Amino acid sequence: MGAALTGAVMVRHGADILPGCRTMEHKQTLVLRKDLNMRKGKMVAQGAHASLRAILQLGHRQQEGFVIPLDERLEPWLLGRFKKICVSVNSEAELLSVHEAARAAGLITALIQDAGLTEFGGVPTYTALAVGPDREDRVDAVTDTLPLL
Repeated sequence: MGAALTGAVMVRHGADILPGCRTMEHKQTLVLRKDLNMRKGKMVAQGAHASLRAILQLGHRQQEGFVIPLDERLEPWLLGRFKKICVSVNSEAELLSVHEAARAAGLITALIQDAGLTEFGGVPTYTALAVGPDREDRVDAVTDTLPLL
């Protein structure tokens, strides 16, 4: 396997994706709260925060760079199609319930709490959740009943 240093992020790559992962679809599902009536730009930003945090929280500083170890969940997704699905919930309780179910299933999660500086009247508010990346069947087991956004 080779490695490429892009800016301060080290990305390992090679000719083969991890054995057994080549034929499985991997994805990440972003769960956003519709009840908050966020502006579209705010909603997009919250989803982006969740997607990035899900990956970056797995990394660590190494000398002058930042390394994200690739495993059977990340490698096929990062080096593949980056499949993402956006779904919605209608309350904080529903968002937190999905988060707990995903964690209980052993999935990567990133729960976003907005500081409330531009919306939500200065009140910190849970806005978004990333579930995965992981195998599609594992992510779907937690999120497939949620409506598309």
